[in-house]
Amino acid sequence: MRHTLIYKYLLGALLLLFSSCVTEEQYGNNPSGNFDALWKVLDEHYCFFEYKQVDWNAIRDKYRPQCSDGLSSLQMFEVFTTMLSELKDGHVNITNARDKGRYWAWKEKFQKNFDKELQEKYLGTDYKIAAGLKYKILPQNVGYIYYESFSDPIGEGNLDAVFDELATCNGLIIDIRENGGGQMTNAEKLAARFTNEERHVGYMQHKTGRGHNDFSTPEKQIIKPSKGIRWQKKVAVLTNRAVYSAANEFVKYMKCFPNAIIVGDRTGGGSGMPFNYELPNGWSVRLSACPMYDKDMQHTEFGIEPDYNVAFPKDGSPKQDAIIEYAIKLLS
Repeated sequence: MRHTLIYKYLLGALLLLFSSCVTEEQYGNNPSGNFDALWKVLDEHYCFFEYKQVDWNAIRDKYRPQCSDGLSSLQMFEVFTTMLSELKDGHVNITNARDKGRYWAWKEKFQKNFDKELQEKYLGTDYKIAAGLKYKILPQNVGYIYYESFSDPIGEGNLDAVFDELATCNGLIIDIRENGGGQMTNAEKLAARFTNEERHVGYMQHKTGRGHNDFSTPEKQIIKPSKGIRWQKKVAVLTNRAVYSAANEFVKYMKCFPNAIIVGDRTGGGSGMPFNYELPNGWSVRLSACPMYDKDMQHTEFGIEPDYNVAFPKDGSPKQDAIIEYAIKLLS
């Protein structure tokens, strides 16, 4: 898609520009120097300070005194990870050779609403596999596709074959629970199979300066209909809290299509396009730099509500997947 190519060009140009902002010449390779480099790159390029109402200066005052030059590498990593967790952002990570400091409370504090063993009862052992898609026809004549990660590439030929195989079904389930994201191009490619006309699905902005509110004019995100086989019947997208990043974007797209319904739990969010930087000591830092919004210019950083909120029972061992069963009833 044309806008995807533009994004890739802009992201590459910005990465080249910003990567020079944190160098060993500017900051010493010691705890205080690495802290200053880390704090500064977030200050200038992180995109959700205002939305999340984070006082980044206060965060610096809180953690900077903990970074004396006698700090060990392990202690420094713990301080940095704790500071970054204040942003409550799964796209913000710090990585060294030993570990990856991360914030996963966006999904870990919530009910999972997914059970691999239960799902296997629906898939059985005779399901088919096309690239990253597992699929079969359920007994109720409902098609079922499980897409575990948008990092798994899918080709147009794969999608044509899958939709041809499921063409006689009364409805379709696309299960993306536990899908933590991946390539937005895969999300766009799959979504293009569910619209017969161009659809405005959201907006994106880019950072234009060092101020917390320095952003470009919002650019429209458009999904164009695929030239391949397109699904014309009802489709249910199954979600839980572990649906994040590009998977969250896919849900955002599908909310704009009249034949699509979202079933399950609120998604995990993650609507900031991430960038990577390197600290003087070689540690890698990832952060959300470009905010994306829904078609009403609303943030989806903290997730998207389903059309039908369905959860697993909190007690006992369920014999059925409540979310799959609910979707089957809606489609049947």
